[in-house]
Amino acid sequence: MFTGLIEATGTVLSVEERLGTRRITVESPELVARLKTGDSIAVSGVCLTALDLEPVIFHADMAAETVARTSLARLRPGSRVNLELPTPAGAPLGGHVVQGHVDGTGSLVSLEPVDPNADPTLTDWWLTVRVPEQVRQFMVEKGSVTIEGISLTIARWDGEAVTIAIIPHTYAATNLHTLVPGAPVNVEADVLMKLAVQRQQPAAGFELTVDYLVANGF
Repeated sequence: MFTGLIEATGTVLSVEERLGTRRITVESPELVARLKTGDSIAVSGVCLTALDLEPVIFHADMAAETVARTSLARLRPGSRVNLELPTPAGAPLGGHVVQGHVDGTGSLVSLEPVDPNADPTLTDWWLTVRVPEQVRQFMVEKGSVTIEGISLTIARWDGEAVTIAIIPHTYAATNLHTLVPGAPVNVEADVLMKLAVQRQQPAAGFELTVDYLVANGF
């Protein structure tokens, strides 16, 4: 489990095609010292396994499914990625419950300063992301959403796109400032919202009939 609080960013050094997988090599001096081979690590919101550790780099293999369904397909040498290690049991939950299981790939519509005339390191930003259709049912204003592994709060929801307030720290400390309009971004809906929606759906095989309505006082 993760919380969506990004601990560091990393730089992709290489992307290698292998038989059935794609291997990325990521440099992150801040986190590699805390990793062991086989540990989980969230890379821009995707739970991967750290392999073949070296002093400041780790490798991770991505299955074809991961490449096809996440923003990691766009990675190239020099790309910046958000990194988070799993949350230890009993640790404070500073963000929200994040599984590292991406629900779909959205697209960045815009990332604009609240005050265009302000110092970019001091102003807040408005992030707008078009959400993939299959994830839209889980979006709600003031609800949680994970974008590129970052725990965020939805400020506005128009049925297709979320708009989110980004504070200066998040803008500077994550990969958001490296992305351009149209870039794919990983979207993971709040697991609690997914459970709530699932419980509201009628059971499989249920059929609304006149007899059912009469029996239940309608």
